[in-house]
Formats: sequence, structure tokens, C-alpha cells
Amino acid sequence: MVLMVDTTAEHIGKAIAEELLRSDKNAVEFELIDTAGMHISHCAGCNYCWLKTPGVCAVQDDYEPILRKMSKADQVWLVSDTHFGFVSWRTKNIIDRIMPLVTMYLKFKDGQMRHVMRYNHQPDIGIIYTGDGDQAYLERWCQRTVLNLGSRSLGVFSESNRKEAVSCML
Repeated sequence: MVLMVDTTAEHIGKAIAEELLRSDKNAVEFELIDTAGMHISHCAGCNYCWLKTPGVCAVQDDYEPILRKMSKADQVWLVSDTHFGFVSWRTKNIIDRIMPLVTMYLKFKDGQMRHVMRYNHQPDIGIIYTGDGDQAYLERWCQRTVLNLGSRSLGVFSESNRKEAVSCML
């Protein structure tokens, strides 16, 4: 399943979803979550998701259903505005709160310290951004994020190249 999480002010996720429906991949199961009106807090760094309530975030807001869907999705596409070349704070909150998907335990993999995964299935992640995002920086950030999640990057695409992003969706 493809999960798109739209945090943009213009709600461009709907247009991308419609483009996916018009593509030859219309059999792809997908869900669009528009975060407009949702309250998604930042990660408090309390480690409850690791120690007290394993796999469950202690912050009680609108994020928990998104996390459950992310844990089951094959692909997660974050649709984000950019500010100062980076994703919006809303998108950053969503990625920071993904920590319940991993454990507090660490292991060496390819000479680097990585979290041990909580579940066998991890979603691949891609980014579609609006504005003047720093493409190289966003690609590096996405690759580092998925490396820690044990998954793979689907790429980083500007909104003007969304057709290319749609072609990467299952």
C-alpha cells in the first residue's frame, strides 16, 4: 500500500493522488492523509515508546493513527512545503515521531550504529516538496532517515516533477 501524508499549505497531495489514479498504476492501493486541521506535536524525547509503552508514543494527539498506517504501508510519501531549503516543521514532526517503529537497542551495521527494528516490515520513504527545497540536502536527509529505519529511499522530487514521483509508486 502507498500512504501519502500531505502537510502542504496548498494541499497538493490530492492532485498527486488524482494523477496516480490516472496513471497506468491505478490498481495501486493508496491512502492520502491530509494533515490540515490535525494536531501533531513534536517528539518530546521521553523514550516512553522504547521503555514504558513499547511501540506506542506517549504524546496523545492526532499522530497515532498515522503511525499505525505507516507501519503497515509499503511506501510512505511525505508531501511537504520547504522552508530554508528543508521540509516544513509539520513534516519534520512526522518523521521525528516514527521512533516507536524501532527499539532502543543498537547494533553495528556496515560500520555504523543502527537501531534494531521493532517490526519485520519497514516502509520505504519518498519526499515530494514545494518551494525552494535544497534537493541534494533533502536527498541526503531522506537516505539517512531510511538507513536508520532499515528501509530504502524512494527519492526526493520537487512538485514540478511529481509525474516522476508517481512513476516510482508501486
